[in-house]
Amino acid sequence: MSKTDVYICESEYSDKVKEYFDFISDACASAINDEGIDGCLNISFSSEDEIQRLNRDFRNVDSVTDVLSFPANDLTCPISKTGITCDMEVDDGMVFLGDIIICYERACDQAEDYGHSLKRELCFLALHGTLHLLGYDHEPGGLELVRMREKEEEVLVKLGLHRTSSYYLGEDEEG
Repeated sequence: MSKTDVYICESEYSDKVKEYFDFISDACASAINDEGIDGCLNISFSSEDEIQRLNRDFRNVDSVTDVLSFPANDLTCPISKTGITCDMEVDDGMVFLGDIIICYERACDQAEDYGHSLKRELCFLALHGTLHLLGYDHEPGGLELVRMREKEEEVLVKLGLHRTSSYYLGEDEEG
């Protein structure tokens, strides 16, 4: 089993999510362990205004989003395929993977929209961000999207956080 550290940073939302810290850490650690590396990452919780500012400043997308990932390593595919390279930041034998920012308000709204618990939504968003830090990407669509969704569901089911409804289709998506 790999060694993992998940650091959850203090914020104005710490008290609201404190009861979920262990579950969130377990979701991230499970994904990291599945890749067979020793790794660490940081997770912060933000407001809609803050995540919109970050999304605008770093992705040139001026809208609120649910989760942002800031990888410490430039990966073009999952780290399990590339291995640890000499340019990766390693401290005490652990690869620093990067930072994840989760929008607390958006997580609450999505948990309600999808009909599942806030615990499941926060774990999903943390896991989603972790997979991005590990080199997974859903943006190209197709097989990459399927691989990432399968990995998310595999980890969440392993943790007993089963999906209670099918994928949500927003107003601009067709069913």
